[in-house]
Amino acid sequence: MPILPAQTMTEILRRSDQIAAEMASGPDHETYSRLAAEFSSLEDVVGGIRAFRAAESELAGLREILDDPASDREMRDLAAGEIGDVETRLEALSHEVLILLLPKDAADAKGAILEIRAGTGGSEAGLFAGDLFRMYQRYCDARGWRVELLEASEGEAGGYREVVASVKGTGVFSRLKFESGVHRVQRVPATESQGRIHTSAATVAVLPEAEEIDVAIRVEDIRIDTMRSSGAGGQHVNTTDSAVRITHLPTGIVVTSSEKSQHQNRARAMQVLRARLFDMERSRADAERSADRRSQIGSGDRSERIRTYNFPQGRVTDHRINLTLYKLDRVIEGDMDELVDALVADDQATRLAAVGN
Repeated sequence: MPILPAQTMTEILRRSDQIAAEMASGPDHETYSRLAAEFSSLEDVVGGIRAFRAAESELAGLREILDDPASDREMRDLAAGEIGDVETRLEALSHEVLILLLPKDAADAKGAILEIRAGTGGSEAGLFAGDLFRMYQRYCDARGWRVELLEASEGEAGGYREVVASVKGTGVFSRLKFESGVHRVQRVPATESQGRIHTSAATVAVLPEAEEIDVAIRVEDIRIDTMRSSGAGGQHVNTTDSAVRITHLPTGIVVTSSEKSQHQNRARAMQVLRARLFDMERSRADAERSADRRSQIGSGDRSERIRTYNFPQGRVTDHRINLTLYKLDRVIEGDMDELVDALVADDQATRLAAVGN
């Protein structure tokens, strides 16, 4: 059973009680909101610590009965029968609390910017990018998250050359952040007359959605260009200069948005720009912290192949954790929890091992 830091647990319980007392004293609205947010952030770990300590106390009581020669036989038999279950429960609770005590990724609670780009494979790669976007849409819908399309460039045969969307909801980034990387598909395209299997790829990037407080963008660091939005043609084609392209001069990052409203395009482009700059800063900080150590679930590098979707065999394989599921039809329909849960568990195991070293 892992050894839990008793002093840390005591400090957390003390801080939770202190916050509760301060909230009950009738502070002003702003102070109350701040305290309530901190109290809520501690709720899970406080519950886990109290359950762990209750189980510890229960186990100590049972052992005391067994060690006491004055205990009658019936009590000793009852204690002997219960002690194994309590030890098992205590082991599970200690693991749970240790995970809750791991340092949190500050971005986990944020929404995300989801970017998918067709890679190698021509028009089939565009179709695969469309399949991935629909997969994520269905997964998000099932979890009650809201997906808003920010920018899309359709492929020649359908799907997307590039698609960018924002995803809002509780714990979005904590679940989707493991999706960044190269996704590969192996299947027979509809246009393939010889029945040959083709391999195509699409690149996924999941960035934590950044607020203005997270990233300061100076006016002098950006250039905003307006241009004519591309339309489908005909009498309703958009002929106004509503599309917006924002260039971040220090980094060279370029973001575009080409819906009908110039005001909305500017807001959306700034939203994506903030997310990319925030992700760039997080990646730099992570690289400095980890030096040459790479996480078991991958570096997060967009060029790293992370998953293969093999349609002839009906399987999906995540190469980072060597997990293969023969339920590709369900995964592509948005049933991703088994994959995501395995990646989350592997991340937790890696961080627990790092704590022990």
